[in-house]
Amino acid sequence: MAKSIEPKYRNRLPQLGGKLFLADGGLETTLIFHEGWDLPKFAAFPLLDSERGRAALHTYYERYIPLARERGMGFVLDAVTWRANPDWGVQIGYDRKRLAEVNRDAILFLGEIRERHETRAMPMVISGVAGPRGDGYDPAKVMSAEEAEDYHGWQLQIFREAGADYVSAYTMTNINEGLGFARAAKAAGMPSVVSFTLETDGRLPTGERLGEAIEAVDEATQHAPAYYMINCAHPTHFDHVLDGQAAWTKRVKGLRANSSTRSHAELDNSSDLDAGNPEELGQQYRELLSRFPHINVLGGCCGTDHRHVGCIGAACRKAA
Repeated sequence: MAKSIEPKYRNRLPQLGGKLFLADGGLETTLIFHEGWDLPKFAAFPLLDSERGRAALHTYYERYIPLARERGMGFVLDAVTWRANPDWGVQIGYDRKRLAEVNRDAILFLGEIRERHETRAMPMVISGVAGPRGDGYDPAKVMSAEEAEDYHGWQLQIFREAGADYVSAYTMTNINEGLGFARAAKAAGMPSVVSFTLETDGRLPTGERLGEAIEAVDEATQHAPAYYMINCAHPTHFDHVLDGQAAWTKRVKGLRANSSTRSHAELDNSSDLDAGNPEELGQQYRELLSRFPHINVLGGCCGTDHRHVGCIGAACRKAA
Protein backbone atom coordinates (compact mmCIF):
# COMPACT_ATOMS: atom_id res chain seq x y z
CA MET A 1 0.00 0.00 0.00
CA ALA A 2 1.24 3.52 -0.81
CA LYS A 3 2.82 5.41 2.06
CA SER A 4 1.85 8.83 0.76
CA ILE A 5 -0.06 10.69 -1.91
CA GLU A 6 1.05 13.67 -3.96
CA PRO A 7 -0.01 16.95 -2.29
CA LYS A 8 -1.99 18.46 -5.13
CA TYR A 9 -2.83 21.91 -3.78
CA ARG A 10 -0.29 22.62 -1.02
CA ASN A 11 1.16 25.60 -2.85
CA ARG A 12 -2.17 26.98 -4.14
CA LEU A 13 -5.15 26.21 -1.96
CA PRO A 14 -8.12 26.55 -4.31
CA GLN A 15 -10.48 27.90 -1.64
CA LEU A 16 -8.34 31.03 -1.44
CA GLY A 17 -9.59 31.97 -4.91
CA GLY A 18 -13.08 32.82 -3.65
CA LYS A 19 -15.00 29.86 -5.13
CA LEU A 20 -17.57 28.39 -2.76
CA PHE A 21 -16.47 25.16 -1.08
CA LEU A 22 -18.65 22.77 0.86
CA ALA A 23 -17.42 20.51 3.65
CA ASP A 24 -19.13 17.68 5.49
CA GLY A 25 -21.22 17.99 8.65
CA GLY A 26 -21.03 16.52 12.13
CA LEU A 27 -19.18 13.27 11.45
CA GLU A 28 -19.19 11.92 14.98
CA THR A 29 -22.76 12.89 15.85
CA THR A 30 -23.99 11.38 12.57
CA LEU A 31 -22.18 8.10 13.18
CA ILE A 32 -23.33 7.85 16.80
CA PHE A 33 -26.92 9.06 16.67
CA HIS A 34 -27.98 8.16 13.11
CA GLU A 35 -25.92 5.06 12.41
CA GLY A 36 -25.49 3.51 15.85
CA TRP A 37 -21.70 3.43 16.03
CA ASP A 38 -20.05 3.37 19.44
CA LEU A 39 -17.16 5.79 19.03
CA PRO A 40 -14.71 5.57 21.95
CA LYS A 41 -14.01 9.03 23.37
CA PHE A 42 -15.93 10.50 20.39
CA ALA A 43 -13.16 9.30 18.05
CA ALA A 44 -13.97 8.28 14.47
CA PHE A 45 -10.45 7.34 13.38
CA PRO A 46 -10.62 3.72 14.67
CA LEU A 47 -13.14 3.04 11.89
CA LEU A 48 -10.20 3.05 9.48
CA ASP A 49 -8.97 -0.19 11.06
CA SER A 50 -11.84 -2.35 9.77
CA GLU A 51 -13.43 -2.96 6.39
CA ARG A 52 -16.87 -2.32 7.90
CA GLY A 53 -15.69 0.97 9.36
CA ARG A 54 -14.04 2.08 6.13
CA ALA A 55 -17.22 1.25 4.22
CA ALA A 56 -19.20 3.41 6.64
CA LEU A 57 -16.81 6.32 6.07
CA HIS A 58 -17.03 5.92 2.29
CA THR A 59 -20.81 6.03 2.53
CA TYR A 60 -20.61 9.07 4.80
CA TYR A 61 -18.43 11.16 2.47
CA GLU A 62 -20.34 10.08 -0.63
CA ARG A 63 -23.53 11.62 0.74
CA TYR A 64 -21.86 15.03 0.65
CA ILE A 65 -19.81 15.03 -2.52
CA PRO A 66 -22.81 15.20 -4.90
CA LEU A 67 -24.06 18.27 -3.02
CA ALA A 68 -20.94 20.15 -4.12
CA ARG A 69 -20.79 18.66 -7.61
CA GLU A 70 -24.41 19.52 -8.42
CA ARG A 71 -23.89 23.13 -7.34
CA GLY A 72 -20.57 23.71 -9.08
CA MET A 73 -18.73 24.09 -5.77
CA GLY A 74 -15.46 22.70 -4.51
CA PHE A 75 -15.26 20.25 -1.63
CA VAL A 76 -13.06 20.05 1.46
CA LEU A 77 -12.08 16.53 2.48
CA ASP A 78 -11.35 16.72 6.22
CA ALA A 79 -9.56 13.72 7.69
CA VAL A 80 -11.21 11.76 10.52
CA THR A 81 -8.30 12.59 12.83
CA TRP A 82 -9.80 15.16 15.22
CA ARG A 83 -9.13 12.81 18.16
CA ALA A 84 -6.00 11.16 16.71
CA ASN A 85 -3.49 13.01 18.88
CA PRO A 86 -1.28 11.36 21.53
CA ASP A 87 -3.29 12.12 24.69
CA TRP A 88 -6.59 10.94 23.24
CA GLY A 89 -5.00 8.08 21.32
CA VAL A 90 -3.58 6.46 24.43
CA GLN A 91 -7.00 6.55 26.09
CA ILE A 92 -8.36 4.53 23.17
CA GLY A 93 -5.47 2.07 23.18
CA TYR A 94 -3.28 3.48 20.39
CA ASP A 95 0.43 3.87 21.07
CA ARG A 96 2.49 6.38 19.08
CA LYS A 97 3.41 3.87 16.36
CA ARG A 98 -0.16 2.74 15.76
CA LEU A 99 -1.44 6.31 15.99
CA ALA A 100 1.07 7.47 13.39
CA GLU A 101 -0.12 4.72 11.06
CA VAL A 102 -3.78 5.66 11.37
CA ASN A 103 -3.08 9.38 10.87
CA ARG A 104 -1.20 8.54 7.69
CA ASP A 105 -3.92 6.13 6.57
CA ALA A 106 -6.58 8.82 7.06
CA ILE A 107 -4.87 10.98 4.42
CA LEU A 108 -4.39 8.08 2.02
CA PHE A 109 -8.06 7.19 2.43
CA LEU A 110 -9.06 10.70 1.34
CA GLY A 111 -6.65 10.50 -1.57
CA GLU A 112 -8.58 7.46 -2.85
CA ILE A 113 -11.86 9.35 -2.56
CA ARG A 114 -10.45 12.36 -4.40
CA GLU A 115 -9.10 10.18 -7.20
CA ARG A 116 -12.55 8.66 -7.66
CA HIS A 117 -14.68 11.82 -7.50
CA GLU A 118 -12.74 15.01 -8.29
CA THR A 119 -13.62 16.95 -11.44
CA ARG A 120 -12.27 20.13 -12.96
CA ALA A 121 -15.35 22.01 -11.74
CA MET A 122 -15.17 20.43 -8.28
CA PRO A 123 -11.64 20.61 -6.85
CA MET A 124 -11.27 18.48 -3.73
CA VAL A 125 -8.69 19.66 -1.22
CA ILE A 126 -7.39 17.36 1.55
CA SER A 127 -7.07 18.66 5.10
CA GLY A 128 -5.22 16.90 7.89
CA VAL A 129 -7.36 17.62 10.94
CA ALA A 130 -6.04 18.19 14.46
CA GLY A 131 -8.28 18.63 17.47
CA PRO A 132 -7.62 20.12 20.87
CA ARG A 133 -5.39 18.34 23.34
CA GLY A 134 -8.16 18.61 25.92
CA ASP A 135 -11.91 18.61 25.55
CA GLY A 136 -13.47 20.50 22.65
CA TYR A 137 -15.83 22.34 25.01
CA ASP A 138 -13.64 22.79 28.09
CA PRO A 139 -9.97 23.82 27.79
CA ALA A 140 -9.16 22.57 31.31
CA LYS A 141 -5.38 23.04 31.61
CA VAL A 142 -4.21 25.60 29.03
CA MET A 143 -0.82 24.83 27.51
CA SER A 144 1.74 27.48 26.74
CA ALA A 145 2.12 28.28 23.05
CA GLU A 146 5.48 26.49 23.11
CA GLU A 147 3.94 23.35 24.60
CA ALA A 148 1.16 23.42 22.01
CA GLU A 149 3.66 23.80 19.17
CA ASP A 150 5.58 20.76 20.37
CA TYR A 151 2.44 18.73 21.02
CA HIS A 152 0.76 19.31 17.66
CA GLY A 153 3.97 19.26 15.64
CA TRP A 154 4.17 15.46 15.83
CA GLN A 155 0.80 14.94 14.11
CA LEU A 156 1.31 17.73 11.58
CA GLN A 157 4.57 16.21 10.37
CA ILE A 158 2.73 12.96 9.66
CA PHE A 159 0.11 14.84 7.65
CA ARG A 160 2.86 16.53 5.66
CA GLU A 161 4.64 13.28 4.88
CA ALA A 162 1.36 11.55 3.96
CA GLY A 163 0.54 14.24 1.39
CA ALA A 164 -2.19 16.41 2.92
CA ASP A 165 -2.67 19.70 1.11
CA TYR A 166 -2.97 21.64 4.37
CA VAL A 167 -3.72 21.20 8.07
CA SER A 168 -6.69 22.38 10.12
CA ALA A 169 -7.07 22.84 13.87
CA TYR A 170 -10.73 22.48 14.80
CA THR A 171 -12.48 23.43 18.02
CA MET A 172 -9.59 25.39 19.48
CA THR A 173 -10.72 26.71 22.87
CA ASN A 174 -7.88 29.12 23.65
CA ILE A 175 -5.34 31.42 22.05
CA ASN A 176 -2.22 29.54 23.13
CA GLU A 177 -3.22 26.29 21.49
CA GLY A 178 -4.26 27.99 18.25
CA LEU A 179 -0.97 29.88 18.24
CA GLY A 180 1.11 26.79 18.96
CA PHE A 181 -0.63 24.90 16.19
CA ALA A 182 -0.03 27.71 13.70
CA ARG A 183 3.66 27.81 14.62
CA ALA A 184 3.96 24.03 14.26
CA ALA A 185 2.34 24.17 10.82
CA LYS A 186 4.66 26.98 9.75
CA ALA A 187 7.68 25.01 10.94
CA ALA A 188 6.46 21.98 8.97
CA GLY A 189 6.00 24.09 5.84
CA MET A 190 2.27 23.43 5.74
CA PRO A 191 -0.56 25.87 5.00
CA SER A 192 -2.82 25.99 8.03
CA VAL A 193 -6.31 26.92 9.14
CA VAL A 194 -7.20 27.66 12.76
CA SER A 195 -10.83 27.24 13.78
CA PHE A 196 -11.97 28.53 17.16
CA THR A 197 -15.07 27.41 19.01
CA LEU A 198 -17.24 29.98 20.75
CA GLU A 199 -19.69 30.00 23.63
CA THR A 200 -23.22 31.45 23.45
CA ASP A 201 -21.79 34.92 24.18
CA GLY A 202 -19.49 34.74 21.16
CA ARG A 203 -16.31 34.40 23.24
CA LEU A 204 -13.81 31.56 23.39
CA PRO A 205 -14.35 29.15 26.31
CA THR A 206 -11.39 30.83 28.02
CA GLY A 207 -13.13 34.21 27.76
CA GLU A 208 -11.19 35.96 25.01
CA ARG A 209 -12.97 37.68 22.14
CA LEU A 210 -12.67 36.08 18.71
CA GLY A 211 -11.00 39.18 17.31
CA GLU A 212 -8.42 39.10 20.10
CA ALA A 213 -7.60 35.48 19.33
CA ILE A 214 -7.17 36.00 15.59
CA GLU A 215 -5.10 39.14 16.03
CA ALA A 216 -2.87 37.45 18.63
CA VAL A 217 -2.14 34.46 16.42
CA ASP A 218 -1.56 36.64 13.36
CA GLU A 219 0.77 38.99 15.21
CA ALA A 220 2.84 36.18 16.71
CA THR A 221 3.14 34.21 13.45
CA GLN A 222 3.32 37.00 10.85
CA HIS A 223 -0.12 35.98 9.54
CA ALA A 224 0.93 32.36 9.06
CA PRO A 225 -2.57 30.77 8.89
CA ALA A 226 -4.11 30.82 5.43
CA TYR A 227 -7.37 31.81 7.13
CA TYR A 228 -9.52 31.19 10.19
CA MET A 229 -12.81 29.44 10.78
CA ILE A 230 -15.50 29.17 13.44
CA ASN A 231 -16.84 25.76 14.37
CA CYS A 232 -18.95 24.01 17.01
CA ALA A 233 -21.18 27.03 17.69
CA HIS A 234 -24.58 28.07 16.34
CA PRO A 235 -24.75 31.16 14.09
CA THR A 236 -26.77 33.01 16.75
CA HIS A 237 -23.78 32.60 19.09
CA PHE A 238 -21.37 34.50 16.85
CA ASP A 239 -23.19 36.55 14.20
CA HIS A 240 -23.10 39.59 16.49
CA VAL A 241 -19.33 39.45 17.05
CA LEU A 242 -18.32 39.56 13.38
CA ASP A 243 -17.50 43.17 12.61
CA GLY A 244 -17.54 44.20 8.97
CA GLN A 245 -15.25 47.14 9.73
CA ALA A 246 -12.57 45.07 11.48
CA ALA A 247 -9.59 43.70 9.58
CA TRP A 248 -9.63 40.46 11.59
CA THR A 249 -13.12 39.61 10.31
CA LYS A 250 -11.72 39.39 6.78
CA ARG A 251 -9.49 36.58 8.02
CA VAL A 252 -12.54 34.40 8.81
CA LYS A 253 -13.26 32.45 5.62
CA GLY A 254 -14.99 29.33 6.92
CA LEU A 255 -17.95 28.24 9.05
CA ARG A 256 -18.83 24.84 10.46
CA ALA A 257 -21.75 25.63 12.75
CA ASN A 258 -23.75 23.43 15.09
CA SER A 259 -27.38 22.74 14.28
CA SER A 260 -28.38 23.38 17.89
CA THR A 261 -28.60 26.66 19.79
CA ARG A 262 -27.72 24.81 23.00
CA SER A 263 -24.63 25.81 24.95
CA HIS A 264 -21.61 23.52 25.09
CA ALA A 265 -22.51 22.52 28.63
CA GLU A 266 -26.05 21.60 27.54
CA LEU A 267 -24.77 19.61 24.56
CA ASP A 268 -22.20 17.81 26.70
CA ASN A 269 -24.88 16.67 29.15
CA SER A 270 -27.50 15.78 26.54
CA SER A 271 -28.42 12.20 25.65
CA ASP A 272 -30.35 13.22 22.54
CA LEU A 273 -29.38 14.85 19.26
CA ASP A 274 -30.72 18.33 18.59
CA ALA A 275 -30.76 18.44 14.77
CA GLY A 276 -32.35 21.88 14.65
CA ASN A 277 -33.90 23.05 11.39
CA PRO A 278 -31.76 22.44 8.26
CA GLU A 279 -33.55 25.04 6.14
CA GLU A 280 -33.32 27.66 8.86
CA LEU A 281 -29.60 26.95 9.25
CA GLY A 282 -29.14 27.38 5.51
CA GLN A 283 -30.86 30.76 5.64
CA GLN A 284 -28.68 31.82 8.58
CA TYR A 285 -25.58 30.99 6.55
CA ARG A 286 -26.99 32.89 3.59
CA GLU A 287 -27.56 35.96 5.75
CA LEU A 288 -23.99 35.78 7.04
CA LEU A 289 -22.63 35.52 3.50
CA SER A 290 -24.69 38.51 2.42
CA ARG A 291 -22.89 40.52 5.11
CA PHE A 292 -19.49 38.85 4.75
CA PRO A 293 -19.13 37.68 1.14
CA HIS A 294 -15.48 36.72 1.66
CA ILE A 295 -16.63 33.65 3.66
CA ASN A 296 -16.60 30.74 1.22
CA VAL A 297 -15.87 27.47 3.07
CA LEU A 298 -19.14 26.08 4.39
CA GLY A 299 -19.87 22.93 6.38
CA GLY A 300 -21.45 21.78 9.60
CA CYS A 301 -20.49 20.56 13.04
CA CYS A 302 -22.35 18.82 15.88
CA GLY A 303 -25.86 17.70 14.99
CA THR A 304 -25.59 18.50 11.28
CA ASP A 305 -25.67 15.98 8.46
CA HIS A 306 -26.00 15.99 4.67
CA ARG A 307 -29.48 17.53 4.91
CA HIS A 308 -28.10 20.61 6.65
CA VAL A 309 -25.15 20.94 4.28
CA GLY A 310 -27.52 20.53 1.33
CA CYS A 311 -29.63 23.41 2.59
CA ILE A 312 -26.53 25.51 3.28
CA GLY A 313 -25.24 24.87 -0.25
CA ALA A 314 -28.58 25.67 -1.86
CA ALA A 315 -29.08 28.88 0.13
CA CYS A 316 -25.53 30.17 -0.28
CA ARG A 317 -25.34 29.45 -3.98
CA LYS A 318 -28.20 31.91 -4.37
CA ALA A 319 -26.32 34.45 -2.24
CA ALA A 320 -23.09 34.15 -4.21
